[in-house]
Amino acid sequence: MKTFLQIIMLMGIFSILSFDQNAPHFIEDTQFPLPVNSVHLTGYLDDYIRLSIENWNKGNLPYRKFVDFYRNGRPKFALGEMWGKAVRSGCMLYRYTQDPDLKKIMDETVKDLLSTQRENGSISCVEVEKQPESSELWERKYVMLGLQEYYEWVNADPKVLDALKKQADNIISLVGHSPKKEITDIGWSATNIGYEPCHIESSSLLEPFMRLYKWTGEQRYLDFGTYIIESGGTKQYDIFEMALNNVEPYKMAGHYPKAYEMLSIFEGLVEYYRVTGKPEIKQMCLNLYNNVREKEITIIGNGGSDQPYHPSVRGEAWGNTALEQTNPDITRMMETCVGVTWMKFCSQILRLTGDPSAMDEIEKYVYNGLIGAMKPTGDGFSYVNLLNGRKVTNEGWGWKFDEMHVTCCNLNGPMGLAYIPYVAAMNSERGPVINLYNKGKVQFQTPKNKAGEIDIITDYPVSGDIKLNLSLQNRESFTIKIRIPSWSKESSLKINGKSVNILPGTYADLTRKWKNGDQIELQLDMRCRVMNAPHGSNRMGDNYQAVIRGPIVLSRDENIDSLYNQPIALKSENGYIQAIQEKPICNAIKLQFSIPTEDGENITMIDYASVNNWDNNMHICTWLPIKDRN
Repeated sequence: MKTFLQIIMLMGIFSILSFDQNAPHFIEDTQFPLPVNSVHLTGYLDDYIRLSIENWNKGNLPYRKFVDFYRNGRPKFALGEMWGKAVRSGCMLYRYTQDPDLKKIMDETVKDLLSTQRENGSISCVEVEKQPESSELWERKYVMLGLQEYYEWVNADPKVLDALKKQADNIISLVGHSPKKEITDIGWSATNIGYEPCHIESSSLLEPFMRLYKWTGEQRYLDFGTYIIESGGTKQYDIFEMALNNVEPYKMAGHYPKAYEMLSIFEGLVEYYRVTGKPEIKQMCLNLYNNVREKEITIIGNGGSDQPYHPSVRGEAWGNTALEQTNPDITRMMETCVGVTWMKFCSQILRLTGDPSAMDEIEKYVYNGLIGAMKPTGDGFSYVNLLNGRKVTNEGWGWKFDEMHVTCCNLNGPMGLAYIPYVAAMNSERGPVINLYNKGKVQFQTPKNKAGEIDIITDYPVSGDIKLNLSLQNRESFTIKIRIPSWSKESSLKINGKSVNILPGTYADLTRKWKNGDQIELQLDMRCRVMNAPHGSNRMGDNYQAVIRGPIVLSRDENIDSLYNQPIALKSENGYIQAIQEKPICNAIKLQFSIPTEDGENITMIDYASVNNWDNNMHICTWLPIKDRN
């Protein structure tokens, strides 16, 4: 008879022999999304989300015509991306709202798209004999992402997964080492502006392939992802190696450091790290994140510009924008596609590392760049934004469907809105995480799998007063993580009236035995701060200042102030201004302030997002020219 010890040893040997060495090993995130329909926002940010859903995703978007590009071909390069972008945001917004009308639209258009899949497995705007061609891989990437969001959040129909696999397998049959066509030989980028080809966009297939591998565990999808990385990401430059070596973003990819596409590739690189655990891959992602955050992102949370480095890329390339943002030569900057993809990449870093700086970046973009790019009517987003001058424009790549002008950016903007409830509150192994402070309710499971709810009571960002009321079934010990924004230098936090020490730019880890009815009170520092202009390459951009209140960037609006761009001397002390909050002069303005100057006269400033230049020739002034006091 075998002893107990012998049995245990035999079981261990059996487990080693039976272990599948090729099985995927996934890196666990520090923060992870709450289940569908767990976050219910009301008021400030939710108003923008609902407006976009009603007037854009459920509005007049021509889903059928988007699919016709796959059925009949497209008259212009890359138009096949439109379907995937529209469906991707629609599915993510359905995740939030569970709106049956939105689901019906998604169901119908997915069924329509699947009817275009060819016998060779491709869902493509290009006939079989010409595949793969120009912008086709970029378009196919968005087909896969649209179907993946549908499969994950709307309807896990096996037919959708089967269509995804057929699409991926067809791509693998066409793209790769000789006799196939190399991925960096397929694309349009740079050649369309007269340079040597770059083809950075095609490698963004990395993200949908990694998501498909996580679902299926089928090795060929991981192998294709490895092939993309080994190919370097572009025709001329290895952007992965450059990221690992901490090369500045505006120097990556040489003459064509296209910001949107680069971020899209690195979203996929985070997913690749999750399934491989290779430390050098993680370092590439973190290096790009930190370099973009420090060297490219402006005060409204977006980046990229046409001056002074890459004017031919029309404001869509990295341009050392954090330093150059007051450069008066800039005419185009901060593409909405860049901002939304930056927000999504930040959410990847947040989930992976729990770094609160990623949430600071998301908050900055949400309250300024994102909703500041949205039409007041909700039916679209600006292509690019300016800080001074004409704030918004719809001029850029797209197509006109009858009288409706659809661009890449007004299709991407709603995805940014859909990510707000996705990241506003998350969960962790230790308990819930509160990242944004919009009014609403958060439902979560405790570490012991008991139902809990946090009721967020606030008018933030109108004020910095926030209360979180906890509802629990039973007393339980766990941690609630509360983000303390880095800009809030003098905050206070109390649990049931008792003060807790906190630091800006961190999470307050509140670990205790919680009970039903416990209350957390947070007071954030909403003083108006003065920021001096960075000194970039143009000395004409040096003499400016900006005003920021909490997360909100303030601007002068020509609609309400004819002297909007005249030099002024702000009256400040130790970098802060004694601003007076006023009742907005109209409902369209969210926040309005009277700002003192050294001349004794106050100027009116409003939140950047509320400035409406859509239907007139009025202008904005966010970086204020400084009046010479001599």
